[in-house]
Amino acid sequence: MSELTPGRRAELLEQRLVEHGHVHPDDLDAAVAAAESPAGDQPSTALGARVVARAWAEPDFRDRLVAQPVETLSEYVPQPVPIAVLVDTPTLHHVIVCTLCSCYPSALLGNPPAWYKSFEYRSLVVREPRAVLAEFGTELDPGVEIRVHDSTAEQRYLVLPLRPGGTDGWSQEQLARLVTRNSMIGTGRPLPPAGAAASG
Repeated sequence: MSELTPGRRAELLEQRLVEHGHVHPDDLDAAVAAAESPAGDQPSTALGARVVARAWAEPDFRDRLVAQPVETLSEYVPQPVPIAVLVDTPTLHHVIVCTLCSCYPSALLGNPPAWYKSFEYRSLVVREPRAVLAEFGTELDPGVEIRVHDSTAEQRYLVLPLRPGGTDGWSQEQLARLVTRNSMIGTGRPLPPAGAAASG
């Protein structure tokens, strides 16, 4: 019998819970939708995107976020583990990894992606960060320094990526649509504004 993937195991677990009357499928769908909603306050990529968009739009909030990240982020969701905010610049790019297991800012971003937990990512990004980023489609100029930060049970990290150009005057809601999970981990960049609706 082939080994079940995590996704398939989750499907089987959900099926059993529904069959035995422990949960209703509509309740599960609603919980997922709430977590992924851009307006939601539950740990998810959408919540992290809201924080980044606000930091882009409000300099005072950005300063607080960098100087007092635990207190500032706790305004959105409690931070059970200390967290630091790493600010990307035109000459410095931050990447997050957990070389020992899969420590991740779950209180802010929800569950980590499967690749984050893989041995390949955990081992290679430390040794060859530029090559690993290239595999994600993130090509950095040779003059850009890459710093890899190792998450632990006592310390988490959030990358504050560079705000895309051409977004002057955008609302925080519009900006949040450009923020990707990978840009908050450091393996990617925010989406470009081209093709995104700048009105509304």
